[in-house]
Amino acid sequence: MNREQRLASLAETERFDLVVVGGGATGLGVALDAALRGFSVALFESHDFAGGTSSRATKLLHGGVRYLAQGNVALVREALAERTTVMAIAPHLAQPLPFVMPSHQWWQTPFYGIGLKLYDLLAGRAGLGSTEFLDRAHTLEALPGVNPQGLKGGVRYWDGQFDDARLAIALARTAEAAGASVFNHAEVSAIATDGDGHALTVKDRVGGAEHRVRARCVVNATGVWVDALREAAGTPSHMVRPSQGVHLVVDRDFLGGEHALLVPRTRDGRVLFAVPWLGKLILGTTDTPRQDLAREPEPFAQELSFILDEASRALSRPVRRADIRSAWVGLRPLVAPPSDGGAGTKALSREHTVVVDRNGLVTVTGGKWTTYRAMAEDVLQQCFDAGRLPPRAGGQSARHRLVGAPVRASVPIHAAPGWHLYGTEAERVRGLPGADQALGLGLHAAMVRFAVRCEHALTVEDVLARRWRALFLDAIQAARMAGSVAAILRDEGIADPRTDDFLALAHRYAAPGL
Repeated sequence: MNREQRLASLAETERFDLVVVGGGATGLGVALDAALRGFSVALFESHDFAGGTSSRATKLLHGGVRYLAQGNVALVREALAERTTVMAIAPHLAQPLPFVMPSHQWWQTPFYGIGLKLYDLLAGRAGLGSTEFLDRAHTLEALPGVNPQGLKGGVRYWDGQFDDARLAIALARTAEAAGASVFNHAEVSAIATDGDGHALTVKDRVGGAEHRVRARCVVNATGVWVDALREAAGTPSHMVRPSQGVHLVVDRDFLGGEHALLVPRTRDGRVLFAVPWLGKLILGTTDTPRQDLAREPEPFAQELSFILDEASRALSRPVRRADIRSAWVGLRPLVAPPSDGGAGTKALSREHTVVVDRNGLVTVTGGKWTTYRAMAEDVLQQCFDAGRLPPRAGGQSARHRLVGAPVRASVPIHAAPGWHLYGTEAERVRGLPGADQALGLGLHAAMVRFAVRCEHALTVEDVLARRWRALFLDAIQAARMAGSVAAILRDEGIADPRTDDFLALAHRYAAPGL
């Protein structure tokens, strides 16, 4: 059944138990959890799965070490447990990663080390490795590219990293295998109360057709855009105060080794990460209030300067604008308090919030990738408590392995991208035409065909930004690959792969702020 037929078949379901609006981490988590409990589920994403914030993380599956300093022990405990769960159900896409925190003052190693020992203690059996105090020589060995000037030693601790967009695609496909109907490029253009449920109008942004869908319960999981759907449903809303985080990608040799670098306190009191990922090095991030909700927000000049300046201080080689291979911006859906008293976005909640409106619409926002599964359980519990769905036992999502999950990973996430990212499906992908046709950055023509046939890819951007992370690794090279990818998409029956749109986007990623 093709996409048009699947959309048309929605009319065959008189009323879904649950409709999820939004195909990021949270929405996909809700759809999977509900489907595993036996509910009839449909999910609609207006653009692509993980097309917004959920593909633009720092790629850290973290236990919330930064929240430990805030005294939020409960949040840290939950994140540590969920971190382990995600690694167990998708080991090819989520894995442990060692971090080193360099020390330049005599007191920093014991100060940060004691805090991270507490992190280990809170993790318990969910721990990934023991925190170690490092002398200068071992710090330089772990971080070959770190600035040696004034270096006293360091602290090594363990956290996680993942491929956010590919994990989202795995969630979508796993939810689909569990019985959910999932659609990208399908926009909910209208929502209205319909008896004891809701009626939604869904517009296919590819073919243009509109479809009417009814649901007992609707979950608004649209991230920074949750206010818009609440208002469309009749509830004035100002739940979200967006904050943007900028990330820059440079060549791996700026740091080298297999450890990530964490600078716990920059000159202005922020945090800087240098994280090896898919053969490159991610530098970031920022935390800047933003008033608008641009689909593709631009980095501010001061954000670029901050990352470049601080990275140049932390590393032995200066990082210049010409070294940037790609730059992207993610908008955090931070939950706004009634009054922040002038506080910045760093003071807003990183925890998620679930609200049930009087019209029955369930809205979830906030939170982070690490705890997507726990957030989904909280959302469904709110649906039960509000009488929108009959209670059914949960917990299945903690044990249900995602599509492609091997028993254990054979290649680390920080290695260059390749066939290993498909896990147990690698041989299936190799069996498609074009397995021997390399397109660049580890991508082969067979992978593009698989993206169309099995992973819901409809545009060049879908393939080169999220099914394969080329845009995030090297925007100029991704632009060079666009024509070849577009040709394969057309061969697979996609009339308009939107090549020009992708080329414009790649230019913005390659030349941020220009």
